[in-house]
Amino acid sequence: MWLAAAAPSLARRLLFLGPPPPPLLLLVFSRSSRRRLHSLGLAAMPEKRPFERLPADVSPINYSLCLKPDLLDFTFEGKLEAAAQVRQATNQIVMNCADIDIITASYAPEGDEEIHATGFNYQNEDEKVTLSFPSTLQTGTGTLKIDFVGELNDKMKGFYRSKYTTPSGEVRYAAVTQFEATDARRAFPCWDEPAIKATFDISLVVPKDRVALSNMNVIDRKPYPDDENLVEVKFARTPVMSTYLVAFVVGEYDFVETRSKDGVCVRVYTPVGKAEQGKFALEVAAKTLPFYKDYFNVPYPLPKIDLIAIADFAAGAMENWGLVTYRETALLIDPKNSCSSSRQWVALVVGHELAHQWFGNLVTMEWWTHLWLNEGFASWIEYLCVDHCFPEYDIWTQFVSADYTRAQELDALDNSHPIEVSVGHPSEVDEIFDAISYSKGASVIRMLHDYIGDKDFKKGMNMYLTKFQQKNAATEDLWESLENASGKPIAAVMNTWTKQMGFPLIYVEAEQVEDDRLLRLSQKKFCAGGSYVGEDCPQWMVPITISTSEDPNQAKLKILMDKPEMNVVLKNVKPDQWVKLNLGTVGFYRTQYSSAMLESLLPGIRDLSLPPVDRLGLQNDLFSLARAGIISTVEVLKVMEAFVNEPNYTVWSDLSCNLGILSTLLSHTDFYEEIQEFVKDVFSPIGERLGWDPKPGEGWSAMARSRLTATSASQVQVILLP
Repeated sequence: MWLAAAAPSLARRLLFLGPPPPPLLLLVFSRSSRRRLHSLGLAAMPEKRPFERLPADVSPINYSLCLKPDLLDFTFEGKLEAAAQVRQATNQIVMNCADIDIITASYAPEGDEEIHATGFNYQNEDEKVTLSFPSTLQTGTGTLKIDFVGELNDKMKGFYRSKYTTPSGEVRYAAVTQFEATDARRAFPCWDEPAIKATFDISLVVPKDRVALSNMNVIDRKPYPDDENLVEVKFARTPVMSTYLVAFVVGEYDFVETRSKDGVCVRVYTPVGKAEQGKFALEVAAKTLPFYKDYFNVPYPLPKIDLIAIADFAAGAMENWGLVTYRETALLIDPKNSCSSSRQWVALVVGHELAHQWFGNLVTMEWWTHLWLNEGFASWIEYLCVDHCFPEYDIWTQFVSADYTRAQELDALDNSHPIEVSVGHPSEVDEIFDAISYSKGASVIRMLHDYIGDKDFKKGMNMYLTKFQQKNAATEDLWESLENASGKPIAAVMNTWTKQMGFPLIYVEAEQVEDDRLLRLSQKKFCAGGSYVGEDCPQWMVPITISTSEDPNQAKLKILMDKPEMNVVLKNVKPDQWVKLNLGTVGFYRTQYSSAMLESLLPGIRDLSLPPVDRLGLQNDLFSLARAGIISTVEVLKVMEAFVNEPNYTVWSDLSCNLGILSTLLSHTDFYEEIQEFVKDVFSPIGERLGWDPKPGEGWSAMARSRLTATSASQVQVILLP
């Protein structure tokens, strides 16, 4: 067949080019990378603005908050009674406040007369207000009362209006919240910093035909005395929590309900008439809560959890404690018209947000500098949870394709940034919600979990959550707990991954020494533009796993590479056995093998004894090395021939992307027609097996057919004929 005979001809012709020409490749890929930066999610690092956190002389103990939204005029009235602690005598109280007009304010020391504020000084740029009092507030506790009004804005942040259409076609509005990172201050004056925690007693005055939800369960619902069309809904007191996790929703919704095996009431709220579309998310949530309870060995602390689909929602989802808000596409599944990938997406998003109920809500970052840990951890454990609930998804292979390789692509750029970014002014917070925080964060947590081992990792997580529950913590606090649980140098290892940008390329060559295999390893920074040219090359402490063909699914040896070069001896490895680094594609590095080692891996690809996630990682490394001009494209094409028997959807998905890029690179060269023929031969066997028509109960094949036909139409112009 042509694959065996014609492809080497193409390889020989390309061989005369040597390694891919760096100037051409760098020109093409740097332009491509710049165009794709926004869509791939690499945020530009913000300029630092002067900023001071709120003074610590007054802090809240409890917020008693009543809000009355007007869904016609898009305004709201609010009354706040905050139990506060004056820690240092002062004649002013500084709080966060934005887009709110304060009508009156007073402070009543416990057992003393009320003192009315004589001035409200708004610092709009810093979103603060200073309440001035005519006499000094002495140390001790008291009650701060504020009456205020605000706007149900159309900015999808703070307390805002969400437009929807009823089943009869009428346009109406719901009132909903989105407070992370710093927008609770748009709903009520507050100390809007994650470390300033308090309890909340929330009441909502709403139309009697509307649903009213908040973080906690309803404890009272009674007619509003001033208007027979309104009711006042009171909710139970929350645990101690940060302001950005407070939430309330007023609107028209249907719901489906169940109880988890731990007795937690679980509801999924949907647009009216779409309750059926909430059943899959309900199933996921009911399975997920017990999984996290068992994994952390810490019970879910609230009596209920609501998941609600919001018509106008800027984020994908938000983990408000007990009331998680979602885009409709991230929560609703039409059982008749939704594909497998949509179900997986909903399962992952639900798993992500429910993980935050412990990691983020129960224990909260001390400041936004540690946001990456919240998001990176949840972005990793969502996959662990989905793999537990739906093992048929082969979700970890998809993680490597969707998160791991995406993060590596971005982090190899010169304008990447460290995972952990120091945040000062809150305006900088939005700039770090990017793929480095999420995807690279998740990838290094996954690597850390593998390095520690699941048993000690769970033990360390329990120590961390137990020690800091209802409190705040920094990244270093988690490292300390995991270090105590495992006895390994966690902080030293992880600081090399979180405090410097980039990741290493591990070069490995092998030599047979009697019955053993000697491996020579070296590390250097991997750069999309080619070899690192700086003076002092950064170094990483790299957890490395090594497997062999004797047992491709188990690590024969685990080491910590804590120096630029090292030699490793694998005992009892026969000359005909292959050796592979990075079992499971877990370590956040790329691997470059010597030609002989790479050649020895080809049978493992052909006969599928090399696991799917390892096959994916191997080819992705090769394409990236070729694009960077580090290896010859010929080496990549030789390995591609071995994928002719590939059955895995996710591996094919990644292959099709990479082959499409290679085809584009060669589109204006003499080799374009030949690369097209090569790609046709690589894709034809899988196309013949799948065919054009769906088959009953085929599982992943439906996703693969969709992916491969899309590839054929738009990326490499390959026609797959059944």
